[in-house]
Amino acid sequence: MNAAKRREIFERFKAVNPAPTTELVYRDPFQLLIAVILSAQATDISVNKATSRLFAVAGTPQAILDLGLGKLKTHIKTIGLFNTKAANIMRTCAILIQEHDGEVPTSREALEALPGVGRKTANVILNTAFGEPTIAVDTHIFRVSNRTRLAPGKTVLAVERKLLKLVPVEFRHDAHHWLILHGRYTCTARRPKCHECVIFDLCEYKDKVKA
Repeated sequence: MNAAKRREIFERFKAVNPAPTTELVYRDPFQLLIAVILSAQATDISVNKATSRLFAVAGTPQAILDLGLGKLKTHIKTIGLFNTKAANIMRTCAILIQEHDGEVPTSREALEALPGVGRKTANVILNTAFGEPTIAVDTHIFRVSNRTRLAPGKTVLAVERKLLKLVPVEFRHDAHHWLILHGRYTCTARRPKCHECVIFDLCEYKDKVKA
């Protein structure tokens, strides 16, 4: 795929959705961090249902620590892997208070040092909470990047690096959101909705699905 095609892809994404953002519901960087930790192997819808209850009673690191592990689990028990996630959240809250004055750190190194936070989660926080032009590659973005040939790669990190290199600078901040939404609702895993796709003629997927 050439540079002109890539630019046109993002021009069209922007025309359809000028200000894309996450579908997770949050009020501040801390709540976004907790929501993203919970979202691993879970849908945004299920996370939002759980956090709406949780944040109503505990929306800060100290409040979650005061809530305690047992009560935290009751609020997130509908989320997959909730036992592990609850333990990570409690440890993360403690670190935020002890080492960061209760605030979410703005550096990748500090974010990835938090329990339950890997590169993808750190990228989401850096991009969505702090406005950095990072691209968090999840299963949707990995699939779209390879299927369309926008930024093919054999690993998540390879795709991330290609996207950072190939996405035009002016689209880089929003690229994560455009691509994840495209993968979630249009370029779906089992049967992509090619007949609804705004980049159908630009996509280089060989097995496009007819309506």
